[in-house]
Amino acid sequence: MELVCIECPRGCLLSAEKTEGGVSVSGNFCPKGRAYAEAEITEPRRVLTSTIRAAGAMVPVRTDRPVKKSMIFALMKKIRAARLTHAVAIGDTIMENIDGEGANVVASASYGGEPCSI
Repeated sequence: MELVCIECPRGCLLSAEKTEGGVSVSGNFCPKGRAYAEAEITEPRRVLTSTIRAAGAMVPVRTDRPVKKSMIFALMKKIRAARLTHAVAIGDTIMENIDGEGANVVASASYGGEPCSI
Protein backbone atom coordinates (compact mmCIF):
# COMPACT_ATOMS: atom_id res chain seq x y z
CA MET A 1 0.00 0.00 0.00
CA GLU A 2 1.34 3.45 -0.84
CA LEU A 3 0.76 6.33 1.58
CA VAL A 4 1.81 9.94 1.82
CA CYS A 5 3.01 10.65 5.34
CA ILE A 6 1.19 13.56 7.00
CA GLU A 7 3.32 13.75 10.15
CA CYS A 8 5.47 16.64 8.90
CA PRO A 9 5.65 18.99 5.89
CA ARG A 10 8.11 16.73 4.07
CA GLY A 11 5.27 14.42 2.88
CA CYS A 12 7.31 11.25 2.32
CA LEU A 13 5.89 8.69 -0.11
CA LEU A 14 5.70 5.51 1.97
CA SER A 15 5.30 1.92 0.94
CA ALA A 16 3.85 -0.31 3.65
CA GLU A 17 2.62 -3.88 3.84
CA LYS A 18 1.73 -6.40 6.51
CA THR A 19 4.27 -9.15 7.06
CA GLU A 20 4.52 -12.13 9.40
CA GLY A 21 6.63 -10.06 11.78
CA GLY A 22 4.42 -6.94 11.71
CA VAL A 23 4.55 -4.17 9.12
CA SER A 24 7.26 -3.49 6.55
CA VAL A 25 7.71 0.23 5.81
CA SER A 26 10.00 1.96 3.33
CA GLY A 27 10.36 5.51 2.05
CA ASN A 28 10.18 7.19 5.43
CA PHE A 29 12.71 9.91 6.21
CA CYS A 30 12.14 9.79 9.97
CA PRO A 31 10.69 7.47 12.65
CA LYS A 32 7.40 9.40 12.60
CA GLY A 33 6.78 8.13 9.05
CA ARG A 34 7.27 4.52 10.12
CA ALA A 35 4.86 4.94 13.07
CA TYR A 36 2.30 6.67 10.82
CA ALA A 37 2.41 3.87 8.22
CA GLU A 38 2.21 1.14 10.86
CA ALA A 39 -0.86 2.78 12.41
CA GLU A 40 -2.55 3.24 9.02
CA ILE A 41 -2.01 -0.42 8.14
CA THR A 42 -2.96 -1.95 11.50
CA GLU A 43 -5.63 0.38 12.94
CA PRO A 44 -6.31 3.68 11.18
CA ARG A 45 -7.73 6.50 13.30
CA ARG A 46 -9.28 9.87 12.49
CA VAL A 47 -10.49 12.93 14.36
CA LEU A 48 -14.26 12.94 13.83
CA THR A 49 -15.89 16.27 13.01
CA SER A 50 -19.63 16.88 12.86
CA THR A 51 -22.42 19.07 14.22
CA ILE A 52 -24.90 18.67 17.08
CA ARG A 53 -28.41 20.10 17.00
CA ALA A 54 -29.25 22.92 19.37
CA ALA A 55 -32.21 25.31 19.58
CA GLY A 56 -32.11 27.18 16.28
CA ALA A 57 -28.56 26.14 15.41
CA MET A 58 -26.16 23.40 14.49
CA VAL A 59 -23.09 23.52 16.75
CA PRO A 60 -19.82 22.26 15.23
CA VAL A 61 -18.08 19.56 17.26
CA ARG A 62 -15.09 17.24 17.02
CA THR A 63 -13.48 14.45 18.97
CA ASP A 64 -10.59 15.55 21.17
CA ARG A 65 -8.44 12.66 19.91
CA PRO A 66 -8.48 10.32 16.93
CA VAL A 67 -10.99 7.46 17.04
CA LYS A 68 -10.87 4.14 15.22
CA LYS A 69 -11.90 4.60 11.61
CA SER A 70 -14.00 1.44 11.86
CA MET A 71 -16.14 3.08 14.58
CA ILE A 72 -16.97 6.31 12.75
CA PHE A 73 -20.48 5.32 11.59
CA ALA A 74 -21.50 4.09 15.06
CA LEU A 75 -20.16 7.25 16.67
CA MET A 76 -21.94 9.45 14.12
CA LYS A 77 -25.20 7.72 15.06
CA LYS A 78 -24.65 8.75 18.69
CA ILE A 79 -23.78 12.32 17.71
CA ARG A 80 -26.84 12.61 15.44
CA ALA A 81 -29.08 11.54 18.35
CA ALA A 82 -27.64 14.15 20.74
CA ARG A 83 -29.25 17.54 21.41
CA LEU A 84 -27.45 20.48 22.99
CA THR A 85 -29.65 22.18 25.61
CA HIS A 86 -27.20 24.53 27.28
CA ALA A 87 -24.57 27.14 26.43
CA VAL A 88 -21.06 25.92 25.64
CA ALA A 89 -17.69 27.53 24.92
CA ILE A 90 -15.10 26.34 22.44
CA GLY A 91 -13.43 23.22 23.86
CA ASP A 92 -16.20 22.34 26.32
CA THR A 93 -16.93 18.62 26.53
CA ILE A 94 -20.37 17.78 25.19
CA MET A 95 -20.20 13.96 25.20
CA GLU A 96 -17.72 12.01 27.33
CA ASN A 97 -15.95 8.81 26.31
CA ILE A 98 -18.02 8.40 23.16
CA ASP A 99 -15.88 5.55 21.84
CA GLY A 100 -15.29 3.65 25.08
CA GLU A 101 -11.57 4.48 24.80
CA GLY A 102 -11.57 7.98 26.28
CA ALA A 103 -12.39 10.20 23.29
CA ASN A 104 -14.71 13.08 24.14
CA VAL A 105 -16.84 15.18 21.80
CA VAL A 106 -15.99 18.85 22.30
CA ALA A 107 -17.46 22.08 20.95
CA SER A 108 -15.62 23.66 18.03
CA ALA A 109 -17.58 26.92 18.41
CA SER A 110 -19.30 28.68 21.26
CA TYR A 111 -23.08 28.42 21.57
CA GLY A 112 -25.04 30.67 23.87
CA GLY A 113 -28.56 29.47 23.30
CA GLU A 114 -29.07 31.48 20.12
CA PRO A 115 -28.20 30.57 16.52
CA CYS A 116 -24.44 30.60 15.96
CA SER A 117 -22.76 31.74 12.78
CA ILE A 118 -20.44 29.12 11.37
